[in-house]
Amino acid sequence: MGAIIHKIPLGFDNVYVLKDNGVVMIDSGDPKKGKTFLKELEKVGINPNEIQLIILTHGHWDHIGSVAEIKKLTGAKVVLHQNEKHWLEESLKPMPPGITTWGKISTKLFSWTIVPFVHIEPTKIDIVLQEETFPLEEYGISGKIVYTPGHSSGSVSVLLDSGEAFVGDMAMNKFPLCLSPGMPIYAENLQLLIKSWQTLLDEGVKTVYPAHGDPFSADIMRNELAKL
Repeated sequence: MGAIIHKIPLGFDNVYVLKDNGVVMIDSGDPKKGKTFLKELEKVGINPNEIQLIILTHGHWDHIGSVAEIKKLTGAKVVLHQNEKHWLEESLKPMPPGITTWGKISTKLFSWTIVPFVHIEPTKIDIVLQEETFPLEEYGISGKIVYTPGHSSGSVSVLLDSGEAFVGDMAMNKFPLCLSPGMPIYAENLQLLIKSWQTLLDEGVKTVYPAHGDPFSADIMRNELAKL
């Protein structure tokens, strides 16, 4: 059957809790969302201490914001790529560069109006990822973590054997970031992002689960890449 997927909004981000023979979590949302998270977990019948792993798709503040708090609540190990390990451990809040007109405008806007008021509680990274694929079978999930740089140099995706891909900010589908599903409006390296998407599509992704917005068919990304 594959993992049961629970989408939980924590601020402007979705986090995902995957339950199969084990339970893992993807991203942690905005800061100070621990209580909200516990309430949402209770709704779907999952005990916090069932979560063994918190996989951070990358180190931007809206994805790592509540990870220290949720780590304390669950006892789970935190996973993040080497390139962005220091962002969380040193409470850094870099903003990604825009690759569209709105992306360029909004990154400056958010840098002035939101980011200065955000505080990230630092925490230790338990599993530091490199470029190698990280299998999840040990944690009861049929799938793996794949290194997919481009949006940021430490971006990773969770790819299930059943074809679902949890891609962080490699794609977006939420206003005011975008009006329809597709490529993100921010990226450190567009060419690397395209290459990473090709990797995922070659792996057989069927459904894309972005951190911002609803899931959508991987065919949309296939068409986006064809245009690029």
